[in-house]
Amino acid sequence: MYGALDISTSGMVAQRTRLEVISANIANAKTMLRADGGYEPYRRRAAMFASGDPGASTRHGREMGVHVADIDIDQGPFEIRYQPESPYADAEGYVKVPNINTTVEQINAMEAARAYEANVVAAETTKTMMAQALRLLA
Repeated sequence: MYGALDISTSGMVAQRTRLEVISANIANAKTMLRADGGYEPYRRRAAMFASGDPGASTRHGREMGVHVADIDIDQGPFEIRYQPESPYADAEGYVKVPNINTTVEQINAMEAARAYEANVVAAETTKTMMAQALRLLA
């Protein structure tokens, strides 16, 4: 029965991490420079999930649940905009900008938030079932 709580908890942790990655994407949607000031548009990140929970305390718990296995950097093409006045424009006046679509990121954030909420409800339901079982035993 405690395994169900572990599964819900691992789901909440994974979705929270996914929301953090999405938030970073939205925050950097217009970032054109590296920390050292060099021109390099920000690339979109994505949290990659894998089955299992390496942080679980038992072997059985490590086989269940979900975790963020990696945060991938999207190597897709940058968006190109015509901005001949920009200091970063090429010879033809085009500038590469981050490959982030804020609308898609907001939709992904809503999906992650709802998945987080579903895990909260599952955890609460599990706790309620455990409390009922203990009352029956007492």
